Amino acid sequence: MPTRTAAQQRADAGVAYDAYLAECPARHLLDRIADKWVSLAITALADGPQRYGELRRRLASVSQKMLTQTLRNLERDGLVTRTVTPSVPVRVDYELTDLGRSLLPVMHAIKSWAELHMDEVHTARTRYDTDRP
Repeated sequence: MPTRTAAQQRADAGVAYDAYLAECPARHLLDRIADKWVSLAITALADGPQRYGELRRRLASVSQKMLTQTLRNLERDGLVTRTVTPSVPVRVDYELTDLGRSLLPVMHAIKSWAELHMDEVHTARTRYDTDRP
């Protein structure tokens, strides 16, 4: 019997993606959207299209390389569109797609949760670090 890919096995079994399985592509997508720069870029783009420089200023401390890589990955995954307007200098705008906008409630919830509970997490970390031998 020839070897079959995970996608072929899922199709044959009529099984949906299962991120608990190591070879599942959904696991890679979870890795992508769990990245801090991805979540911050998506929430920053919630207000509408932005130029690269605007995003870089908004995402304080992101390097040019990391922001470029993040935006390319988001574009590749269909979460962001990149529009180039010929001018001097060239204008490049980034905007969430419908798919990207569908992530906003989740991203906003995670960002809000982190901001709301940071003091509690900080206290827990301090307690953990002090109690460890």
